[in-house]
Amino acid sequence: MLIDRNLISETCKEIRQRGKKIVFTNGCFDIIHVGHVRYLTMAKSFGDILIVGLNSDESVKILKGENRPINNEKDRAEVLLGLKAVDYVVMFGERTAENLIAQVKPDIYVKGGDYKIENLPEAKIVQSYGGKVELVQFVAGHSTTNILKKLSFPANVPYN
Repeated sequence: MLIDRNLISETCKEIRQRGKKIVFTNGCFDIIHVGHVRYLTMAKSFGDILIVGLNSDESVKILKGENRPINNEKDRAEVLLGLKAVDYVVMFGERTAENLIAQVKPDIYVKGGDYKIENLPEAKIVQSYGGKVELVQFVAGHSTTNILKKLSFPANVPYN
C-alpha cells in the first residue's frame, strides 16, 4: 500500500499495536532487478512488515543526475508494491531518509552491504531509540547503473 507521508507515523503506531515488528529501508529503486529483489526479500526477513522509503523523482535527480530516474515515482512505487516482500511504500524528497526514519521509528533499519553503519546518518537516529541497523550482502554486478551501461551498447556488440 502506498502511504501518504503525513499518515506514516499513525500507520506505524497501528502496526505496532498489532504486535508486528517494522523493518524499513529506502532507496531510488529506479529499474528493479534481481539485486533489488534479493535485497528486499532479505530485509523483510528481519521482521513482519517491510516499509520502503522511496526517493521522489526530484531527489533521485539530485542523487543520480539529470537523466534519472528512468521510471517516475508512481511507476517505481507500483512496481515495488508488486513485490511479495514489500508491504508499504512512502515517498520522501530529501537527500537522506533521516526525517522519515524519525517518523517511522523502525525496529530494524536495513541497507546494502555497500554501506558502512558509521557513514549512514539514518543509523544514528535508529540507534538513538534502541532500534537495530542491519547491513545485508550487496549483490555484486546487479545495479541500475550496470543495466544502463548494457543498454548503451549497440545491439551487435557482445556485452560481458
